[in-house]
Amino acid sequence: MSGVHRVSLIEDQIFFRRTLHCGQRGTHRSRSTVVEQDGNAAGPQHGDDLAGAFGGNVRRRREEAGLTLEQLSARSSVSRAMLSKVERGEKSPTIGVASRIAHALDASLSDLIGAPGAAASGAALVMRKNDRPVFRDPETGFERHMVSAAPGAGRAEMVVHHLPPQVSTGLLPAYPPGTEKQLVVLDGTLTVAIGGISETLNTGDSLYFQADADHGFANPTNAPCEYIMVISRRT
Repeated sequence: MSGVHRVSLIEDQIFFRRTLHCGQRGTHRSRSTVVEQDGNAAGPQHGDDLAGAFGGNVRRRREEAGLTLEQLSARSSVSRAMLSKVERGEKSPTIGVASRIAHALDASLSDLIGAPGAAASGAALVMRKNDRPVFRDPETGFERHMVSAAPGAGRAEMVVHHLPPQVSTGLLPAYPPGTEKQLVVLDGTLTVAIGGISETLNTGDSLYFQADADHGFANPTNAPCEYIMVISRRT
C-alpha cells in the first residue's frame, strides 16, 4: 500500500486504544419478485433496544454452542461479569467488546446485532434506511449501520460506519483467514491500522486489506467521518 507507515507503540497505545472521546415498519410483499425487508425485531435501533437484542442473541448463540459464561469469557477475553450484564441487556458493549464476543462465538457482528434474513430464491430484497440494524458504541458514538438487505444470501456483507471527530474504534480482533475488507471513504479522513502498519485515507480514497490481523479505524480530525465497508469471506 502506498503511503503506508508503521504505527508506533505510542500511536498504538494512545490513538487506537479508544482514549480519545468517550443511537418498524411491517413487511410488504408485492406481487412482483421485489420484496421489502421488514425491520428485524431482533435488530436493535436505540438505547435499551440495542442492549437487549444484542444480549439475547449472545445468550442464544452461547447456549447453542454449549458454552458456559466462564468458557465464553475465556474464549473472548471479556470478563464473566461483563458477559452476564450484556446477556441480561444491562450493558451495551463497546465495538471492541462486541467484536471479541462475536469472534468467540464464531458469529459475525451482524448476526448478533440482528441482520435481516436472506432473500427468497429469485427475489430482490429492499431494506429501507429506517429499517437498518444499527450498532452504536455507548462510549464513543461510533455507529455501524448494516446496509446489506440480505447478508446471508452471499459471502459478503456491506456496512456503513460513522466515526465522530477524534474517535477510534480501538484495535479490533483478527478475523478468520480468508476474510477480506474493502472500504471507501464517503466523507472525512480515516486512519486505518492493520497489523502494525497504518494508512490515512481522505474523501473518495479506497482500501483493500486482508482482515486476518488485528486492525482498527480512527478519525484524527475535528470533522465527522463516514465510510462504506464490504466484508467478504472466502469459502
